[in-house]
Amino acid sequence: MPISSNQHIANLFKRADLLFTIALFGTVLLLVLPVPPFLIDALLALNIGLSLMVLLTIVYVKDPPEFSGFPAMLLSLTLFRLALNISSTRQILSTGYAGEIIDSFGHFVIQGNYIVGAVVFVILVLINFVVITKGAGRIAEVSARFTLDALPGKQMAIDAELNAGIIDEVTATARRVKVQKEADFYGAMDGASKFVRGDAVAGILITLVNVLGGFAIGVFQMGMTLGESLSKFTLLSIGDGLVSQIPALIISIGAGLLVTRAADNNNLGTQITGQLMRYPRALTLGAGCMVVFGLMPGMPMLPFFGFAAVAAFMARTLKDHDAERENAAPTAKEKSGAKGAPAAGAPAAGGATASPAPSGGANEDVRKLIEVDAFAIEIGYGLLPLADNKSGGDLLSRVTGVRKTLAREKGVVVPPISVRDNLELEANDYRFLLRGKVLARGSLMPGRYLAMNVSGSNVRLRGVPTREPVFNLEAVWIDESEKKTAELNSYTVVDPSSVLITHLSETLKAHAHHLLGRQDVQALVDHLKNTNAALVAELLPDLVNLGIIQRVLQNLLRENVPILNLPLILEAVADFAPLSKNPDDLSELVRRRLGLYFVPEYEAKPGTLKALTLDPRFEQLLTGKVHRSPTEVGLALDPATGRHLLEQLNRLTSELTLKGLPAVIVVSTETRLPIKRFLEPSFPRLTVLAFQELPTITEIENAGIITAPAAILRANAPANANTPANEVKAAA
Repeated sequence: MPISSNQHIANLFKRADLLFTIALFGTVLLLVLPVPPFLIDALLALNIGLSLMVLLTIVYVKDPPEFSGFPAMLLSLTLFRLALNISSTRQILSTGYAGEIIDSFGHFVIQGNYIVGAVVFVILVLINFVVITKGAGRIAEVSARFTLDALPGKQMAIDAELNAGIIDEVTATARRVKVQKEADFYGAMDGASKFVRGDAVAGILITLVNVLGGFAIGVFQMGMTLGESLSKFTLLSIGDGLVSQIPALIISIGAGLLVTRAADNNNLGTQITGQLMRYPRALTLGAGCMVVFGLMPGMPMLPFFGFAAVAAFMARTLKDHDAERENAAPTAKEKSGAKGAPAAGAPAAGGATASPAPSGGANEDVRKLIEVDAFAIEIGYGLLPLADNKSGGDLLSRVTGVRKTLAREKGVVVPPISVRDNLELEANDYRFLLRGKVLARGSLMPGRYLAMNVSGSNVRLRGVPTREPVFNLEAVWIDESEKKTAELNSYTVVDPSSVLITHLSETLKAHAHHLLGRQDVQALVDHLKNTNAALVAELLPDLVNLGIIQRVLQNLLRENVPILNLPLILEAVADFAPLSKNPDDLSELVRRRLGLYFVPEYEAKPGTLKALTLDPRFEQLLTGKVHRSPTEVGLALDPATGRHLLEQLNRLTSELTLKGLPAVIVVSTETRLPIKRFLEPSFPRLTVLAFQELPTITEIENAGIITAPAAILRANAPANANTPANEVKAAA
């Protein structure tokens, strides 16, 4: 049976220590043995390829100590580069030719002008020596110093957590190893940076020796004129220097990247090759870069294309090997429909397998099955372009905008909203889900506009009649051609995304109190500690617990009162908590403090609130109907009284809505919350305020008085001195 390429690569990795040893020994041989020009070309191409591969690997490294073999690799590549310099110098001085790569750099790169070449070479050396290497060396030095200084403290912290039982021995050992790796890595980098600086100095000296020695050999041994000797050997020497300095510059950049963003149990060869070949994409990019070098005019294509082919082959082989390993792993993965997952109702990718999974993985998969998004938007397949950025859809960015707006206006941080398609919905339908419960739904017509007749225009538009989903207004879905007519006749015209976003915003405002969990409240309190530590320390845990604060904040959000002034809210809770621990009572007391901030948004004009009121006798009657329990408060009205109250409210609030005014009723403090709870199912948009909540500068302009029927008043009127005699007799 033939051996697969994966097995060849695996066998190669097993002998990585032998390969690394051979490479080091071969580098030493370069120092003493003459090397033919074609081999120098191959080794120079290999030097450039390895430098690029190191740089690209560093890009994919997530943690600097993860590439703990880099300091040793830096030393090895520096030695390899210096050995190549010596080999090329030997060929330049002995034969006047050191391969096509050096010749190409000497003629094509610097255009045959040795003065230009000298300037470019000096600039490269200065950039490498003064800018990159010096900065990277300084960072490595500082990092090593701070890491070593912090080492005892980190070790003591690990020992303290172990003694306190916070972590076990295995975790403590792993942390100690990690700390030691960091110290070893940065200490090694501090020393390795000195090699790079030394390499830059050596490059300058070798180039000067080549120029002077070549000039002398050309004149005295080869019979060249002064000009011919200077031109020939200067171009070759500068070309040799450039070929060496470009990989040196790449390595220096890699070192700088690594220290600005370590020990291992394996031998050095296995460690370096394993880490270098960990990312097949880096090999692929390296192969592409080497192909570009091979295509440059004058460059020998064979070495670059050969190494590019090897790198691409290894990248493809490693990628296939990783894919086979993942497919063979006995894990049971089921992808839920959240956050860009497949549509609900569609088979999950991967599916559930019958093969046993490790207990840890199985537990994770089971936990994912019981996770429910706090809030989700499901759309039909016809609305998918609205959420596709490539198709010009801006739904996702506008959803993020709604979350930011609610945080800025209401003080509540809405959790991330999942947007996903659902094949069970009609093509153009959408719906909002709160922890799996459908809150609202609607339908859009992509490619059309929704025109709403909010100004009472008599012009009829051509289109599909519908109703606006938020305020239930009559509307029409119109084409682009009808849009201008609608705007000229005072219709409000919006696109489908705006309809959905407006519906989403109003739904989130109405249900913001359901989204505020204990963990969210804890996060708000923790954030407040930074500026109001004394307040938090006084309030928690002596006066109230986190649950009471959550209930108070939920009560405020339930009635659309912002909780932006969290310090003021918690100060009020702290002041009144000794009197009552009931969240409803505390909420009512907090509202008095906040009235100055939320009442003005209901004013018809600054300082004037146009609102409904209750007849004093009717309000006194309702006060006697208030029912309180340790957990709830409400009104216990008989059917006739309740029906009469709802009918009058319906008539009066309709008149306010037609005038473009918010529906507001002002009552006494004693009846505010019971009346709100009683009316909320029938009038969810009705705002119920208490007289004590109004700022002192706010005046009430009565928009209507709600009275009770005379029969109800007579039936509930007490027989006292103020009651007419005939009514007393009737009551008797």
